[in-house]
Amino acid sequence: MDRDRLKKIMEDVRDGLLPCEEACRIFQDLQTEDLGFAAIDHHRAVRLGFPEVIFGQGKTAQQIVGIATSLMSRQDVVLITRVDEEKAAAILKEIPELDYNSLAGTLLFTRGEMRNRGKGEILVVAAGSSDLSVAEEAKVTAVSMGNSVGTLYDVGVAGIHRLLTNNRRLRDAAVVIAVAGMEGALPSVIGGLVDRPVIAVPTSVGYGAAFGGITALLAMLNSCAPGIVVVNIDNGFGAAYAATLMNRIAE
Repeated sequence: MDRDRLKKIMEDVRDGLLPCEEACRIFQDLQTEDLGFAAIDHHRAVRLGFPEVIFGQGKTAQQIVGIATSLMSRQDVVLITRVDEEKAAAILKEIPELDYNSLAGTLLFTRGEMRNRGKGEILVVAAGSSDLSVAEEAKVTAVSMGNSVGTLYDVGVAGIHRLLTNNRRLRDAAVVIAVAGMEGALPSVIGGLVDRPVIAVPTSVGYGAAFGGITALLAMLNSCAPGIVVVNIDNGFGAAYAATLMNRIAE
């Protein structure tokens, strides 16, 4: 259940196409469903505009199957993040309708054609090929939330000409997600080139002094370029969710 389906139910009641009793029964299902190991929030899509997302890390394949099956019965889009290949294979045996992106570690279910709800394009920019798993997580998440999404990969500051030759794509984007490890300089460069929101995503890529992404995180937090906001280390999902809220047309 999302806002569009909720609106359609109310219109059908108004037009005499749906009995009030049936509408009441549907609304009664907008509650928390207790699976024992998880409490499914079926009302979240109405409140926030997007259904609950399953964080796969730390969950068993069977737990994910149970949660996904419950969500799929009432939602047109279900996203599962942080799923390794072994776990994904077990889940796909139970729910073959899911689409697995091994680089992103995501499983995605969609029913019907997805509506583009954004003002413009969200552009996901990755500094290096080692950052692609986080960048792909951001891309899949943004797509699942009804955005037009573009990518610009392997354009880090070690070869900054690769970025500058794509200056027009950067300027045309509605929101830029900049993903980088090592010293995390990419978002600062982009922030100095565009008049768009830039969401910086530090990754855990780098040698010893990178401290698992801490160095990139602190560099991004201390950027002198205006308009940059920063999410947690390796949090491509969080960046895409925030970008979606920035990009979405008021409803």
